[in-house]
Amino acid sequence: MTPALAAIGRADIAEYVGALFSVYFVLILLSILLSWIPRIPYNRALYGVIDFINDVTNPYLNLFRRFIPPLGGGGFALDLSPILGLIVLGLVRGLVVGAIDPN
Repeated sequence: MTPALAAIGRADIAEYVGALFSVYFVLILLSILLSWIPRIPYNRALYGVIDFINDVTNPYLNLFRRFIPPLGGGGFALDLSPILGLIVLGLVRGLVVGAIDPN
């Protein structure tokens, strides 16, 4: 085992996994903010970023949309699934990071 690899401990792995959860948390928040903006002028790079955010977050949020459909109708529907998704993500983060490094 190399010295650099031997220096990686459970706390480092827990910190890395926690950072991954934090990045996903921010992506969900960006997805929420982007859903409030009705029309964004076309920009190829901007739409690439928006499509990436939607492609990454929608499969997770669709799990919750099955149980909590959007409230209201038309263009003014209120989607509460991201709130539940963020709560569950925070709980899972606490369990996983706590299991990796209980300190």
